[in-house]
Amino acid sequence: MFEKIVIANRGEIALRILRACREMGIKTVAVHSTADRDLKHVRLADESVCIGPPSSLESYLNIPALICAAELTNAEAIHPGYGFLSENAEFAEQVDSSGFKFIGPSAAAIRTMGDKVAAIKAMKEAGVPTVPGSDGPLTEDNEKNLEHGRNIGYPVIIKAAGGGGGRGMRVVNSEDELIESIQLTKSEAGAAFNNDVVYMEKFLGSPRHIEIQVIADSHGNAIHLGERDCSMQRRHQKVVEEAPAPGITEEQRARIGERCAKACTQMGYEGAGTFEFLYENNEFYFIEMNTRVQVEHPVTEMVTWVDIIKEQISVAAGNPLRYKQSDIIIHGHSIECRINAEDSKTFLPSPGKITLYHAPGGPGVRMDSHIYNGYTVPPYYDSMIGKLITYGNTRESAIARMNGALSEIVIEGIKTNIALQQDILSDSNFAKGGANIHYLEKKLGLA
Repeated sequence: MFEKIVIANRGEIALRILRACREMGIKTVAVHSTADRDLKHVRLADESVCIGPPSSLESYLNIPALICAAELTNAEAIHPGYGFLSENAEFAEQVDSSGFKFIGPSAAAIRTMGDKVAAIKAMKEAGVPTVPGSDGPLTEDNEKNLEHGRNIGYPVIIKAAGGGGGRGMRVVNSEDELIESIQLTKSEAGAAFNNDVVYMEKFLGSPRHIEIQVIADSHGNAIHLGERDCSMQRRHQKVVEEAPAPGITEEQRARIGERCAKACTQMGYEGAGTFEFLYENNEFYFIEMNTRVQVEHPVTEMVTWVDIIKEQISVAAGNPLRYKQSDIIIHGHSIECRINAEDSKTFLPSPGKITLYHAPGGPGVRMDSHIYNGYTVPPYYDSMIGKLITYGNTRESAIARMNGALSEIVIEGIKTNIALQQDILSDSNFAKGGANIHYLEKKLGLA
């Protein structure tokens, strides 16, 4: 096992990684910008290194500074968390070539899954179901592109191969819009991602967002940890997540999960990862793979009793998985609400000093957060300041506990989206389960 790890991230995920390392007897190095010297994990880590000014480009995205921090502290590995450089193939490559271990998949796997066209090709080869589409990049051949549109059937969606997070996509409802839409998307993709490759897929009208958590080791073993439903979204950003997904049967879970695990084995994938699907009319359609730990990993941990972060670190150290697929059993239900420093109605960020903080408690309640009384939320980074997770033997009890926890939590001095979360959790359609990815935006009058 590693003796010392650099945590190349900030906020709640950095604290989550630190806690896992402590349980495993691993020393930690916290890197931080000048704006983050008072973060909780910085105070708790065995060592800390300032890597630059508040700007992410000059700190958390500064590859030489991060590797230098590992060299200065004689660390052995770097954990990227999520966001920032967690899915950056160049970073993974430079970490490994500098003599450290990147806690995640290989640079080659990150590159393949980061290119949506290559990812779809890899999934098809592994037998993972994909959305009907162009089966490759769109060319300058307008007639061929029009033929793709007719074969797929309208509406279609044009997607950037290097896109993500809801960016680089355009829905096309009729043939006369297609060529112009392709050109616009290519132009935008080139400017945003330095990659103007685009492809075409069938646009699904009212799908759910279902994802499969996987973990694989370097010994050819791979397992899945069941599914999560992340359909409560606003502008392609997840707001509420839960596991297991309402209405998914054990047979469906086993079938799609086994295909995802098989795909990991065929790719030689190592570490934690998530296969994301659109789910409509009882069919799964692969859209992308996230080659890192997800924000919503706690709901899977709650229902499988597997510590994903500890397992991620263990396999990175070269150990075989400690679980077989037959060990993975889904127990009860878990829900996660993202707590953001933002206005519940306008969604504008609300940085500032937290004058009073009280975390909720009770059976089946977990709060993953780095905030504390007197902590100042900086304006430079993502607005998420915590994740509230509840667990119950049934979905109904998990919802009841979440309602109770949301009423208990106190965060004063800044605005938060707690009121929005209370509105969602008390919504009758959410209570039924199975709402599609457009439901929240329609509820909020944004669609």
